[in-house]
Amino acid sequence: MDHLKETTIKKEKLFSGRIIDLYLEEVRLPNGNTSSREIIKHPGAVAVIAITEKNKIVMVRQFRKAMEKVLVEIPAGKLEKGEEPATTAKRELEEETGYTCDSLKPLISFYTSPGFADELVHLFVANGLRKDTVDHHLDEDEFVDLLEITLEEAQRMVENQEIYDAKTAYAVQYLQLQAMMRK
Repeated sequence: MDHLKETTIKKEKLFSGRIIDLYLEEVRLPNGNTSSREIIKHPGAVAVIAITEKNKIVMVRQFRKAMEKVLVEIPAGKLEKGEEPATTAKRELEEETGYTCDSLKPLISFYTSPGFADELVHLFVANGLRKDTVDHHLDEDEFVDLLEITLEEAQRMVENQEIYDAKTAYAVQYLQLQAMMRK
């Protein structure tokens, strides 16, 4: 695999933000030539598949400025420095939805946009869901609507492109597969 590796020659931080850092890296290509790469460094994130006792998928609807539209997503959030993904997942589930869970099962981790970012999302399945709080405990700049939808509704939302978000589409696909395997 080393014949595919790019080696960083020079690295310059162009921007340091609250969530991401942007670097410009000069790299040596496998053929000896050089090129530049714009790389976003991200602390990572979690996402949670949560199913209520009425067999509804817990989702949130929120405005996403980068897309200039409202998206429907499973609960998710950014890892805090030094925080374990499971801790983040429990916190984000409760903050965004008011639900807590008895346990979390790690499902898979995946990169969101490996062509230019190192963001790694850890996907969990929540077990033993309980609605412990009436209100969400959102960050002060976060506004969401809570949704509880059936798998069939979620499938239609993916097909109708009402669910655009990759982690949420992945979660719906996972739940579809689980449902097929139970039959």
